[in-house]
Amino acid sequence: MVDNAATADELFARLTTVKVEFDEGIAWVTMNRPEKRNAMSPTLNREMLEVLEALEFDERCGVLVLTGAGDSFTAGMDLKEYFRETDNAPASVKLKIRRAAGEWQWRKLRLYPKPTIAMANGWCFGGGFSPLVACDLAIAADEATFGLSEINWGIIPAGTVTRAVAEVMNHRAALYYIMTGEPFGGQVARETGLVNESVPLARLRERTRELAKVLLGKNPTVIRQAKNAFKRIGVMDWDLAEDYLAAKAEQTAAQDPEGGRNKGMKQFLDEKSIRPGLDTYRRDS
Repeated sequence: MVDNAATADELFARLTTVKVEFDEGIAWVTMNRPEKRNAMSPTLNREMLEVLEALEFDERCGVLVLTGAGDSFTAGMDLKEYFRETDNAPASVKLKIRRAAGEWQWRKLRLYPKPTIAMANGWCFGGGFSPLVACDLAIAADEATFGLSEINWGIIPAGTVTRAVAEVMNHRAALYYIMTGEPFGGQVARETGLVNESVPLARLRERTRELAKVLLGKNPTVIRQAKNAFKRIGVMDWDLAEDYLAAKAEQTAAQDPEGGRNKGMKQFLDEKSIRPGLDTYRRDS
């Protein structure tokens, strides 16, 4: 039998730009280039993809929290390593580097099989919006600074950034910050839909841990199916979404080793021991 934890630990020990820590079911994944405000270099992009793939099968990770070292979440793409140093590279090399970034920042993270929370502890600019939005939930520090500042140096928010922003921010706010390049704080990020909550920095980790613990208390099969179904139906019409969700509900019940649906129905209808709108079913019964 493969020891997934041991294999993962070997990977984590050789990382140079990412740090992984475990805390009672929570995997704290930290982009770890504080001297560069955690700017996302090709190396960081590659290591983040490896980390996500390892944690997918690591039982120590029930909820993944993504954050940044020091006073930044991430300043976005590393302009020197990601752009300037590859300007003259062959198209095939540029494509490989771009795909490595998009693979973890959007495709992998957006449909990750475990709940994910972005903890925006500080600076979050440009390319940092993609992993921020790709996470299921996001909590910011009031003191955090966000910015879509690409307009200030003559480029557009490319990659998946504009698509990510359009997914969660209200229309007028998104266009305002894309077109002006002005920075904004955690409370504005909350008001515009970019994050779920904004709290004082001194309470940020505590609040994130509280939320992670709530998610850890839910049925992991059902929470995976529910969040991924929500993320897929946005491109469907009503009839297709109805059929898809009916099939997804049947699949969830069939795949759930915990038998959550039957337990919930029994406790509500037969035992009358829970109120589904207010209580969670007893998973250990």
